[in-house]
Amino acid sequence: MILGLRTAIYPAPDLDAAKAWYAQVLEQSPYFDEPFYVGFNVGGFELGLVPDGIPGIAGPQPLWGVSQIDAEFARLVALGATPLEPVTEVGGGIKVGAVTDPFGNRFGIIENPHFDPAGVK
Repeated sequence: MILGLRTAIYPAPDLDAAKAWYAQVLEQSPYFDEPFYVGFNVGGFELGLVPDGIPGIAGPQPLWGVSQIDAEFARLVALGATPLEPVTEVGGGIKVGAVTDPFGNRFGIIENPHFDPAGVK
């Protein structure tokens, strides 16, 4: 049985630089920090960094929840991300957008007033 999203892993050829950038983005230090993997706890989900792999914007595209998407999009760009997909309402008051992190990965965000994190098991 699939229980739900637990971890989104991002390739980070420069693991130290990626760890520092994501610590700023997430406003926290990683809870797991080893040369082969760095993990951040983000609202009960994990954002993981691995030193191998090739960064990119294709493939699975997780969306990280935010409460004010326009402000967060601007903050990500101010921290060095590049706009990839502008903030767009997709219906029902739900807005999505994406940037490319400084390492070449797609980093998607979503403002969803209907999502209840308390409903996550």
